[in-house]
Amino acid sequence: MNRDELLISAPIRLFIFDDRIEIVSPGHLPDHLTVEHIRAGNSNIRNPILVSHVAKGLLPYRGLGSGIQRALEEWPEIGFVDDRDGCLFTATVRRTAEQETAAGRVTGEVTGEVTGEVTKLLRALENGQMLRVEAQRALGLKSQANFRDRYLKPALDAGLIEMTIPDKPNSRLQKYRLTEVGRRLLIDAHRSEDE
Repeated sequence: MNRDELLISAPIRLFIFDDRIEIVSPGHLPDHLTVEHIRAGNSNIRNPILVSHVAKGLLPYRGLGSGIQRALEEWPEIGFVDDRDGCLFTATVRRTAEQETAAGRVTGEVTGEVTGEVTKLLRALENGQMLRVEAQRALGLKSQANFRDRYLKPALDAGLIEMTIPDKPNSRLQKYRLTEVGRRLLIDAHRSEDE
């Protein structure tokens, strides 16, 4: 992002698809930098104060301009688009064919094990995360033990839902949300209903 774009009041957006993740950042690459330059490790210091703190050892840092290269070493399937006209920079992390196959196997394995109760819970969580009491109420259930044993625990064990505060499972603020596998399972269920 060049200095003119620092005035843009827009969030970084994250889009998750079945085959990729897209990270869209407001602003384009600064000054002379191109996608080829950043892939080669070139960078442009935009915040000299932060760099001075790094030089003093006050902040952890692994090297100027090395972030993109390290990301590509770990995951070569990253694409970059510097849209100067639209004033956006997009990084797209693609899933490999091997992962697509593995994800399909996992979804297939889980699908056979899902009970009607778990499917109802997944549908209740389809529009967002919920507290236990909210999910239980959405399903019209009165017994907390019944909800926990027949709905919540099997869905958690199958990896179809997850806790929003996994480090504090008994927190009063604990909510539950669909995992990627749970979302995929629901998409498959909707498709088969439409056929």
